[in-house]
Amino acid sequence: MRVYRSASWALGHLPEGPVVAIAQLGFLAGYALWPAKRRAISANASHVLGLPVGHPRVGQLARDIYRSYARYVVGLMRLPALPPEVPARLVDADGEHGLASFERLYRRLRDEGRAMIIVTLHVGSIETLAAAMASHGFPAYGVADDTAYPELYALLAEQRRRWGVQVIAWRNLREIHRVLREAGILALLVDWGYRSDGIPVRFFGDWTTLPAGPAVLAAKSGAAIVPVVNRRAQDGRYHAEHGEPIEVPGGSPAEIQRATQAVADALQRAVEAAPDQWYCFKPIWPTRSEEADALAARAAEALADDDARPTRRRRRVAPAAAGEPNVPASAEEPVGA
Repeated sequence: MRVYRSASWALGHLPEGPVVAIAQLGFLAGYALWPAKRRAISANASHVLGLPVGHPRVGQLARDIYRSYARYVVGLMRLPALPPEVPARLVDADGEHGLASFERLYRRLRDEGRAMIIVTLHVGSIETLAAAMASHGFPAYGVADDTAYPELYALLAEQRRRWGVQVIAWRNLREIHRVLREAGILALLVDWGYRSDGIPVRFFGDWTTLPAGPAVLAAKSGAAIVPVVNRRAQDGRYHAEHGEPIEVPGGSPAEIQRATQAVADALQRAVEAAPDQWYCFKPIWPTRSEEADALAARAAEALADDDARPTRRRRRVAPAAAGEPNVPASAEEPVGA
């Protein structure tokens, strides 16, 4: 962590343009020298473009993703040297589905006594979005993995506190459910790679899975699921936007299936708008056709079970108590994956 802190300090005091250019060269060297990661990125790019892995456009997109990720890493490491209010200014709050619209949606749900579950993926900059949400005073919390890299988790949590950002360790279910009971905002990243025990969905036309957590939590708490993305613009600023709320009126397999597919559809549109900014370095789709066929069968079975189970009434949750801190956070690990 001393090396990371030193590098972060140095990057924060150097001109951004040359630093990004050097970082991109280094990351492209990693693309060439790290076959496993190159295969994962290329496979994902192949699905996004609907082209064979060996197609020149797939290789170009894979390299563009590495360039985009280098820019993100430099931006992340420069953030501690910036005044706390600067990251929030980088996010455009206007637009039909921008932060201003997001605030109206949040307040409507809060008045109904309902929480909001944000689902997002590794696109653009999650950190600047968290800072912007903090500046708007949203009572949002992110879920992160504190076990894989505990020192890095602690360092990033320390940095986020400068913006009024709080992160919940993914095993802290008591705190997660408190946020939902108090009509807060819970943020979850859901593109952590293919897992056979997830919910089957079609994503870019092919079968894969997404975590069950968002739909299950929404069904249990009455929360609405809201897809959110924060893309980088050409001028270096960011444009945040949200999708339409996804309702989960009950916890039957069919309802969980439909809600998770709706999440996949919304996130696909987010990736399509800027495929080079989707920096996911784990395989998102299964590699064998037999696995894809099994996922399709599971999805059909869940939907066929629709009429066999009664719809559970949505449980209302109480609004947040007065004086509850407004401390948003970004999310780094899905719940219920």
